[in-house]
Amino acid sequence: MSLINSTCWRKIRLITLIISLFMSNITKAIATPNDKLNLITPVSQLSDIQVDSWEFQTLKALIKQYNCAKIENKNLNRYQFSSQLNTCLININKSEIINQETLTAIQRLQAEFSPELATLNQRVDLLESKIEALDSQQFAPHVELEGEIIFAVSGFAGGNKANSRTKPINENLVLSDRVRLSLKSSFTGKDELQVRLQARNTPELEDFTGTQMANLGFDGDNNNEVEVDELDYRFPLSKQTRMTLYALGGGLGDFVPSVNPLFSGSGDGSISTFGRENPIRRQGGGAGIGISHNFNDSLNLSLGYVTSNAANPEQGIFASPYGAIAQLTLAPTKTTALSFTYVHSYNSVNTGTGSELTGDPFNNQANAIAANSFGAEAAWQINPSITLGGRIGFIQAQAEDLPTTPSAAISTWVVLLAIRDINQEDSFAGFVVGQPPKITHNSFGDDFEDQGTSLHLEAFYHFQFTDNIAITPGLFVITNPEHNNSNDTIYVGTVRTTFTF
Repeated sequence: MSLINSTCWRKIRLITLIISLFMSNITKAIATPNDKLNLITPVSQLSDIQVDSWEFQTLKALIKQYNCAKIENKNLNRYQFSSQLNTCLININKSEIINQETLTAIQRLQAEFSPELATLNQRVDLLESKIEALDSQQFAPHVELEGEIIFAVSGFAGGNKANSRTKPINENLVLSDRVRLSLKSSFTGKDELQVRLQARNTPELEDFTGTQMANLGFDGDNNNEVEVDELDYRFPLSKQTRMTLYALGGGLGDFVPSVNPLFSGSGDGSISTFGRENPIRRQGGGAGIGISHNFNDSLNLSLGYVTSNAANPEQGIFASPYGAIAQLTLAPTKTTALSFTYVHSYNSVNTGTGSELTGDPFNNQANAIAANSFGAEAAWQINPSITLGGRIGFIQAQAEDLPTTPSAAISTWVVLLAIRDINQEDSFAGFVVGQPPKITHNSFGDDFEDQGTSLHLEAFYHFQFTDNIAITPGLFVITNPEHNNSNDTIYVGTVRTTFTF
């Protein structure tokens, strides 16, 4: 009997405990109804702000009064409305005068839309923190990407090749390209680091015509494989002095100003290599260093040095083929400009623009050719549309490792004419007449002098189709190629289309 009573008593206690817990939960639910209801968004906050509502009309009046951003005359949800309100409040805070009626309206709007305004401000704060994080993680304070793409259709014609009277020129049309992408970075705002990537497949026409006089001004072929072709860093030493360092891809012409800049660009200047710049500036390339100093607005002195095998321990910076340049550039008047250039080179006498003899005056027997070169260039702006220019160059090359140290004299000249803004602003026509580098005297022997005279005759029209697209059709003719009166005239034409971005 006692066992039964004990069992019943335990059941009663268990039932009592369950009932107590159940009643406790009910009490809590009844005691905190507002806490549950607070989690539910009121219906009033789900509806759009109507155009004819007091809120919309009040905001519209504030926008008109304080010159805020315009509001469209259509219903807005609460977050769209709050965004417009927040923008207008920023403008109102800048105002010095606010009347009591306006202040009351603003306070009422702020109170009614306080949840949305708070959420909006939180989102703005989060966005600002993300922007700050991105700024702190940038590679450099300023990084720019610049690009240039050239598409060209080119053709060449003539009789026999200039270096063979029995092999005819295979007359043909070719479609080629060149792509350059430059990453430019500044660390101080005044300096510039450039890494340039290049891919191209434009052939050197000397391989098909027998003379480098026929080369295009934008040629070069690496089977369109992407490579770093230029790496340089420029920085100021003072307000008037600037230094340039090339780890790769530098040329003597990169260190000195151009007196006739309309002709010098490979993508927008002369269509031929010879027409772009004075050949004496094409002696050497690779790593280098240069410095440029402006004495005033009219006078500049520039110095530069390049070497082709700077990374080779067996040759180094000074023993390898090199070129050094000094140029004085002056502008006596607003319409004239002059430059006087001196170049000293070692085993770099080949300019890539003259006869085969000018590239090797001593029949491939000399391994130490030192050259001193002198040049001058001028430009005269006859009127705002017409500029007349010209240049001359002399190279004195000497074989230092041969008996009697023979020497060769090489000369070149050019006359330039540019006519601007023909049919289109920033468009121009260019004309080039000149003599490619020629050996006029060689103590190594009369057989190693150029007996005839070649003339380079060129015309092109740079049409600036848009700000980023230029089309340049052009033609140049080489008479007596290789300075040989017996050689057939060579014709080279191209239509170069340049995209920049």
